[in-house]
Amino acid sequence: MLSMSRITRFYKGMNLTLFTFVIVFLYIPIAILVIFSFNDAKIITTWKGFTLKYYQQLLQNDNIIEAFKNTMLIAGLSTLISTLIGVLTALGLENKHFKGRNHLLALIYVPLVIPDILMGVSLALLFNFTRVNTGMFTVLIAHITFCVSYTIIVIQARLEGFDYSLVEAAMDLGAKPATIFFKIKLPLMLPGIIAAALLAFTLSIDDFIITFFTSGRGFNTLPIYVEGTIRRGTITTINSLSTLMIAFTLFLVVISRRIHKTIISSL
Repeated sequence: MLSMSRITRFYKGMNLTLFTFVIVFLYIPIAILVIFSFNDAKIITTWKGFTLKYYQQLLQNDNIIEAFKNTMLIAGLSTLISTLIGVLTALGLENKHFKGRNHLLALIYVPLVIPDILMGVSLALLFNFTRVNTGMFTVLIAHITFCVSYTIIVIQARLEGFDYSLVEAAMDLGAKPATIFFKIKLPLMLPGIIAAALLAFTLSIDDFIITFFTSGRGFNTLPIYVEGTIRRGTITTINSLSTLMIAFTLFLVVISRRIHKTIISSL
């Protein structure tokens, strides 16, 4: 019979093998995309030398620059508004005796479970029915609609583990509600608020389906531009653009980690 130590080593080996396979499966395509963004060839099946010309073409392409500005504008505004709504809603949901709490929570979870294409079509029909011209405003409304659910859930999860004894101690010492919120609750909520904002920002930048149905003509974001460019068969510039977006995402992750550590160390 096999000893327990051999069985343990076998399972550890299996887990390590499975983990390695998953990592390779996830990151090999990204590595290939980054490598071939420096490839001096119009097709990605062959390597013809190192070049930076496709990155130079990105900086000279007015359509990409405009799409990037639109993406950052929509992502920034939708993140700001949805995070603010998420904070206010999560604070309101703290009241366990609120009779409509469960119904409100059900409505909040709806955008998370319905398909993106269904939400995109329904919003497009709504804007068409109300005769609202599609463009930046409709895309912003759409992004806020699906981002706000994520921000509420993340911030509410942070409040679930909140130590209310700190609030009670502050009240016993005569602190006013505004002082309690800004000196105690808000600093402890900040990691959740930052996580919610980063999640909303990432979802907004990445969204294609809902943006496609609500953007109309003349207003492009990066996902819309990338889809149209790939459909026309131009891949090389998209590899460079995707590499820059990956680098930007990693930069956000590093910044968020540093902010989180700073907040935790200051508490």
